[in-house]
Amino acid sequence: MEHQLNNFTKIHDEFIADWNEALNSGDTSSLERMTEDYYVVFFKAVNKKPIIFNRQEALAGMQQSVMQFLGANKKFENRIIRLKDEKSAVVFYEQLIERNAKVLARFFTIENWQLTNGKWMIVRETEEPIN
Repeated sequence: MEHQLNNFTKIHDEFIADWNEALNSGDTSSLERMTEDYYVVFFKAVNKKPIIFNRQEALAGMQQSVMQFLGANKKFENRIIRLKDEKSAVVFYEQLIERNAKVLARFFTIENWQLTNGKWMIVRETEEPIN
C-alpha cells in the first residue's frame, strides 16, 4: 500500500499544479479528471440543504470559476491523503484561492478518487465554505 500511496500522492501533486496552471491560462482541460457519474456537493450554511452538481454542471462551474479567478493561486493546505484500498483514495484539505496576498475564497474539501482503467479519477467531491 505504501507504493500505491506514493504513486497517488504524485498524481495529486500534479493535479494541484494543473489547477494553478489553469488559473494562469484559463485552460481547464487538464482538470477534467472526473468519472462519468461524478458529482460535487456544496454546503452553503449549516441549516441549508446542500447543492448537488453532476459532472457537466461541475465542469461548467469550474470553467466559470477559473475565468473569475484568472491570475489567482490555489493552495491545498493541511492536505491528508488516505487510501481506502489499492483502488480508492480520499483527500482532505483546506482550499484557499488567493490573489495579490488576499484570500478570495476558503473551503474545506473532500475528494474521493478511484483507480479506473489504470487512471486515477475523482468520483465525488464535497465542498464547504470557511468563513
